[in-house]
Amino acid sequence: MISSTANPKVKELVQLKKKKKERDQQKAYLVEGLRMAREVPKADILKIYTTEKFYRSNRQFFEKKQEPILLSDTVFQYVSDTKTPQGILLVVRQRAYTEEDLMGQKNPCFLILENVQDPGNVGTILRSAEGAGISGILLSKDCADLYNPKTIRSTMGSIFRIPFCYTDDLKASILKLKNSNITLYSADLDGEASYDEATYQRACGFLIGNEGNGLTKEISDLADEKIYIPMKGEVESLNASIAATILMFEVARQRRREE
Repeated sequence: MISSTANPKVKELVQLKKKKKERDQQKAYLVEGLRMAREVPKADILKIYTTEKFYRSNRQFFEKKQEPILLSDTVFQYVSDTKTPQGILLVVRQRAYTEEDLMGQKNPCFLILENVQDPGNVGTILRSAEGAGISGILLSKDCADLYNPKTIRSTMGSIFRIPFCYTDDLKASILKLKNSNITLYSADLDGEASYDEATYQRACGFLIGNEGNGLTKEISDLADEKIYIPMKGEVESLNASIAATILMFEVARQRRREE
């Protein structure tokens, strides 16, 4: 059992928790909690850390998996990203998706995120995307890190099932989508049409911008059509994840009618 926070394995866990650079270098990230741990594909698990109490109470979880590394309660609290840790932590291999993986699907629908900063928003968008049947998510390089522990928790397991990739050149990636006959819509307060007036049965994508500033003009102008979500009262705009969810489920609604 590891009982010292100075142990090299413990230091590695802390680095993976805190630093995107470390996660990118190791091509790995942390998954904490029993519910999420159960959803991790076995082939993606690199290491398992647990407390002795959790190990004794959840032996079934460890069947047909690798032998876990035991941490003392104090050390586990030290490496945990939650206030009340359950006692199970996995180091998981990152998936490597490409833009071609996203585009190679039949009649796809994408989300394209520009500079969405909040990890919780990005994670919630991924979770909603799975629920709505979205094909994949393309993120600008300045979006929040999907492998951030807070983002991972917000996905509620969708991180393991929805394809996504970051792009160093968002404009070029968008133009590639347009050249593949994918119709793009930008969520814009000054949009020409309500979101539920457009037709989404064919391959399409939605451009979603930063929480505070929305899309940059350069990216918004690449859309084939600018749409808006009608609102009452004095509300000026919606949270990025809420707006994205409304749009995605409108696609799902329309496509169900065509089935």
